[in-house]
Amino acid sequence: METTATVRRQDGISLKQRGYADVVEYLDSHWSVARQDSLDRVKALDQALQHPSKAFQAILVAGSNGKSLTINFAAKLLSSEGLKVGAYYSPHILTYQERFSLNQTTISQKVFTDIANEVINAAEQTSLNAHTSELLAVMAFCYFKQEKVEVALLEVDHGGLYNPVNICNATVATITRIAEPTVHTTQAELDEMTRQAVGIVKKGTFLASGDQSKATLHLMEELAQKNGGNWLMPIRKIVALNYPFEQLHGRCAALAERIATSFIEHFMPQKKNASALTETDSLLVKQKIQRGRPTIEAKRQQELNPRKTLEQFWKEVTTDLPGKFQVLDKEKPTILLDNAHNIDAFKNLLLGVRLLNYQRPLKGLSVIIGAAADTLHNQEFVKLIRYFFKKTSGQLFICPISESIKGVDEHTSWDVEHVTLEMKKMKIKAKACKNFEDAFDQAKKSVDDRHGLVVITGSHAIINEYWHSKDIKKF
Repeated sequence: METTATVRRQDGISLKQRGYADVVEYLDSHWSVARQDSLDRVKALDQALQHPSKAFQAILVAGSNGKSLTINFAAKLLSSEGLKVGAYYSPHILTYQERFSLNQTTISQKVFTDIANEVINAAEQTSLNAHTSELLAVMAFCYFKQEKVEVALLEVDHGGLYNPVNICNATVATITRIAEPTVHTTQAELDEMTRQAVGIVKKGTFLASGDQSKATLHLMEELAQKNGGNWLMPIRKIVALNYPFEQLHGRCAALAERIATSFIEHFMPQKKNASALTETDSLLVKQKIQRGRPTIEAKRQQELNPRKTLEQFWKEVTTDLPGKFQVLDKEKPTILLDNAHNIDAFKNLLLGVRLLNYQRPLKGLSVIIGAAADTLHNQEFVKLIRYFFKKTSGQLFICPISESIKGVDEHTSWDVEHVTLEMKKMKIKAKACKNFEDAFDQAKKSVDDRHGLVVITGSHAIINEYWHSKDIKKF
């Protein structure tokens, strides 16, 4: 059994050494600390630890949807350039360690525990009653400093201006898009979300966005330039990923390519000790145009050592994000997990299911949705479901969320009976379920084991419940 020990430093100060379980308990309990409309606490904590936030170059990723996937793609691109790349994701599904990775490898439990002790002790010594998001952000900074990371991709899980990761001066930043987080969001609130998000732009920051609204893009550009940032052309294309993921994640891939390329072009020349590859090996550095015909030797070398291309990279790259978006082909029936928790993301999910059906016609489709109150259920949601099931044969299972993830605003479940009744009025084949286990059991029975598909979506919490049902405690 883990216990918390006390050790005394040479200067006489006593420090607690918590075990892993005690660290998790501490982090869980400090989500209740009041957030601040300032970065004072996180700056003070960063200072107490000798400014780990300044030990690496930072790329900040904000927005409503697609942040984690964009970071995942960008991290793979930058790693392919020979860089040591850190990534900080938010939120987690099962364990806090999922938030921290180094070149696509998740932090170990021991290193996580050691760094957590360092940060928590610093907070207590300086009498900072820090919010968990602040503690986790500084833990990420300390981890990346310890591992001598060259560039870190940091997810802005809420807001922007006062988000803890915003104490870093972003070299490059991106706002994936601004979409309604709840069914009651007004245009004025969307504009304020945009202003908060653009708060990650500092003097000299290069900003790109994948948003499709001209009005929102115009506001972003105006605010970014006011902050002294550099506005990059918004994403228009989608990357040609393997079918059916092009339509699902092509925009995130294009955005990842844009921010990775911008970082290499504008900030790599300034790094004397960077471990980037040569121009010939690089995916992102534009090759100089050679004048005249190539020599016979140059042709021979090109044939022997063909230059890597972005097209090849995207053809080979994996498109799932473990725990959050996955197609589990080895399960019987096949399981599709997607933590779509707003209307904008849900539209994309339904498109993905239809594309999967075109790729290999399904023998049975079950969609399990468990959502938080005020996040999905409105008239647009009902219309989307109705249109989807007109085009694709299947059944809908509505279930509650029974346990929220710490740090995720999904505390209250939607009204299952009310949602199901509304679906049935629209002649949608829907069943109300008492819990996830009940929904999952019925869903599996209603499809073919080999050629059927069960989709699980609607919230981070319902994905968490799936993994718990499989007795998976960590990835």
